[in-house]
Amino acid sequence: MQKDIDVLVFGATGFTGKLVTRYLQSRYADSNIKWAVAGRSEEKLKALFADLSLPDGVSYVVADSSDPQALREAIGRSRVVLTTVGPYARYGSDVVAACAELGVHYCDLTGEVHWMRRMIDAHEATAQQSGAVIVHTCGFDSIPSDLGTYFVQKEMQARHGVPARHVKYRAAAFKGGFSGGTLDSMWSMMEQAAKDPTIIATLADPYALNPKGAHRGLDGPDRLTPEYDIDFASWIAPFVMAGINTRVVRRSNALMGYRYGRDFRYDEATLVRGGPLGFLGAAATGLGMRSMNGLAAIEATRNLLQRLMPKPGEGPDEETIENGYFTIELLGKHPIDRDKNVHARVHGDKDPGYGSTSKMLAECAVALAMNEAVVGGGFWTPASALGDALLERLPENAGVTFELV
Repeated sequence: MQKDIDVLVFGATGFTGKLVTRYLQSRYADSNIKWAVAGRSEEKLKALFADLSLPDGVSYVVADSSDPQALREAIGRSRVVLTTVGPYARYGSDVVAACAELGVHYCDLTGEVHWMRRMIDAHEATAQQSGAVIVHTCGFDSIPSDLGTYFVQKEMQARHGVPARHVKYRAAAFKGGFSGGTLDSMWSMMEQAAKDPTIIATLADPYALNPKGAHRGLDGPDRLTPEYDIDFASWIAPFVMAGINTRVVRRSNALMGYRYGRDFRYDEATLVRGGPLGFLGAAATGLGMRSMNGLAAIEATRNLLQRLMPKPGEGPDEETIENGYFTIELLGKHPIDRDKNVHARVHGDKDPGYGSTSKMLAECAVALAMNEAVVGGGFWTPASALGDALLERLPENAGVTFELV
């Protein structure tokens, strides 16, 4: 089948999909990248064109994940599929399967660890044979973590000739909003876990995404209680995305031949502050997260939360997205000399989950379309497939910077 589309955006009429489409329009309208949008409703696609004033060079494709033939035809025309259609465990499996079979590159913004594990196990061999480069977690989860660690390790190697044995990710500052789509993914994961206990075991495994049979490092369960971090002179609390990001970073290390070392450790937390108030804040954050997870795991309270919180398709307003930001501090610890530690900062200039995520995801898709991946077919992480390319693209185009402190 003729490849007449470089990047096909699935879910373009949804909340995040529309942000991705707007970014592609602003950044790549006059480029050689041929991109198109896809969705289930032709009426909504036409409305999107009118709303964003998309040019004649952009086309639309009507395709529904419940229509395998239409789905395969749309994917077959494309070099890269970018999809924002979640929950991915509910809507994404057929898209991944078709891309793996047809040799079409793929990227998404999922944070569903159990689903990624299933996709890797089911389609890795097919993608390797077809040449499809499949890259999950190309949004706020988990590019700041994955690329931030990659950046720190490159600097440590360049300065001192050794990898950092331990990298600490500390969420320092955030401003943004929530989307109903993200919450819907969480509800969906809890519903599936209630029916399938193996999902709980997968989510609890700190090396859940590592290749089967690969070496396991020294990391244990995610932090759930307050702790004082002497390196940052601050109390720290659990970070809400740690259960996803840590698994991705550890998979990157394994996929890159343990470039960070076989005894590499990685953890994530939220910086609070020093002193007694810092302890109370960290304890309250941890308690709040545990309470939310507990309520979401019970069907009755989960249903109540679903009625009270934003629905799929809802999200922060434009002002919140534009005025949002995030700042992450990363500390790479030298194996023997703390004076040689590497301290880096990752900063995004928009709301992390939507403004910055839409730009990061779009740049991953364009990088794949421009053949900037350094790997062959298979399931990869952002750092292992596109590390150096993204360290150039994201600061230049997407307002996501990586700098030494």
